[in-house]
Amino acid sequence: MTGEFSPDWLALREPADADARSLDLVGLLPQPVKVIRDLGCGTGSLGRWLAPRLPVPQFWILTDRDHDLLEIAADRMPEGVNVAIDERDVTALTRDDLTGADLVTCSALLDLLTAAQIDRLVEVCAQARTNALFTLSVTGDVRFTPEDPRDAGVRDAFNAHQRRDSLLGPDAAEYAAAAFAKAGARVITRESPWRLGPDRPELITEWLRGWVGAAAEERPDLPSEEYLSTRGETVAEVTVGHQDVLAIFE
Repeated sequence: MTGEFSPDWLALREPADADARSLDLVGLLPQPVKVIRDLGCGTGSLGRWLAPRLPVPQFWILTDRDHDLLEIAADRMPEGVNVAIDERDVTALTRDDLTGADLVTCSALLDLLTAAQIDRLVEVCAQARTNALFTLSVTGDVRFTPEDPRDAGVRDAFNAHQRRDSLLGPDAAEYAAAAFAKAGARVITRESPWRLGPDRPELITEWLRGWVGAAAEERPDLPSEEYLSTRGETVAEVTVGHQDVLAIFE
């Protein structure tokens, strides 16, 4: 993989992300949604997907600790959307940062956080009574067509790698949903899997390389090079599980 947060990788996955996110949850957002804070925005793919689906006017606060990605995101937001950038670690968000915000959102972020970090984020949203739409958290479910008896071992090793250093990894969406419910929010979740087929061979190749590479870091004893070289030639389709979480403070 060209880098988990590189512009090239983010651009490659953007169409699959757009296809996977739950439109149903967008339709359930309480209106108005005029001020949106996007956490860990990367190159802004979530904003490009969500902004056209919300009424105007809109003001987006793009938040990330990578200055270069912030510049790309701000430059590529849809025309007519007002934008500000906020370069910082999203785990340092405070209640005051959400003053006036109608929605906090993110994409592919929760699984990179610890339980304590998600608790803090939920607490801040609850204090500010700011609704949250968190999309594309991995669930650990990966299914191939055709199947291979080696898939399960690689999947388990990858999921263990995602849980390293107390990160929640594939448990993050479920954990966040429970934390929001405990904080008094009405919580709705939807499955939002990637469904990758013959029309996205480059994405399958890059995703598979990163998936197997992470598994090999966790389990150096796995025959990862052999698996990768042979598996890449046989995969016709792969479904990668994700979940979207909507939390509404009524």
